[in-house]
Amino acid sequence: QTETVWRQADKYRVPRIVFVNKMDKIGADFDASVQSIRDRLGAKAVPIQFPIGSESSLSGLVDIVAMNSVVWDNDALGANFTVGPIPDDLVEKANEARQYLIDNAVELDDEAMEAYLDGVEPSEEVLKKCIRKAVLTGAFYPILCGSAFKNKGVQTLLDAVVDYLPSPVDIPPTPGIDYKTEEPVTRKASDEEPLSVLAFKIMDDPFVGSLTFCRIYSGKMETGMGLLNSTRDRKERVGRMLLMHSNNREDIKEAYAGDIVALAGLKDTRTGDTLCDPLKSPVILERMEFPAPVIEIAVEPKTKADQEKLGVALAKLASEDPSFTVSTDHESGQTIL
Repeated sequence: QTETVWRQADKYRVPRIVFVNKMDKIGADFDASVQSIRDRLGAKAVPIQFPIGSESSLSGLVDIVAMNSVVWDNDALGANFTVGPIPDDLVEKANEARQYLIDNAVELDDEAMEAYLDGVEPSEEVLKKCIRKAVLTGAFYPILCGSAFKNKGVQTLLDAVVDYLPSPVDIPPTPGIDYKTEEPVTRKASDEEPLSVLAFKIMDDPFVGSLTFCRIYSGKMETGMGLLNSTRDRKERVGRMLLMHSNNREDIKEAYAGDIVALAGLKDTRTGDTLCDPLKSPVILERMEFPAPVIEIAVEPKTKADQEKLGVALAKLASEDPSFTVSTDHESGQTIL
């Protein structure tokens, strides 16, 4: 599964960081995991942390960027932690790991490289700047560690998300095709650009009904505005627009480039479709590709009276998951999933 996701991330040039999870489990080996990332994924893995202890004795981590230790309070399930000096027995390992990090990081910044060659070691701020460049360009992948179930390492992971991963304005212009001329075009991640939206997930909500999760690549979207589904040549209208926080929903009136929102009540939009303003340079964004099904199974309702209910349920599943297909065998009349 990891290899499949990594290939998809490579294909779409997605910046990424790596979190080695479950370091408290029997057999957990951080160094072996890092080497596996290099060998099996072909990725340039550069640790910016390593664990203090392992398996049941996992107690904290060494932050190679800040050159300190983070020790968790077991009674608080990792919610509380203490930042302190690196344990004496790990100082040598930390220095070696930091040297490897610096050697790879300063290559991405001319000023940092010149200063380093003059004997000036990069500061924490400069090092973070270089790591962020590496993440954005894919020069190398920072490796972090912890145990998510016990909330250990999650705080430093979230800090890394803020420090290193791109904001919407950092991504390159999104390629697409002009709706009318079919010529290649691009959309910058800007509120001033014409609206372009990609529907990436459909979900049936018991309270709201059908929800279409969308990423706004450019422009501004408001409730009540008319949209063009340029993929299917259908008109839609923005009814309710929601920000989703797990099971909580927040109604909003407008959203901007980079936002992820859920739209309620769209009738003809499916996963992978493009939505845009029909009056402002409509565009068709690159479609999502879905794997072909690898197994088939026949299903039958328990009674004929349940046939209609089964059909409705399968139609909902098919609308939510494009890799889920429903067909009828012409010889047997069976419903095939």
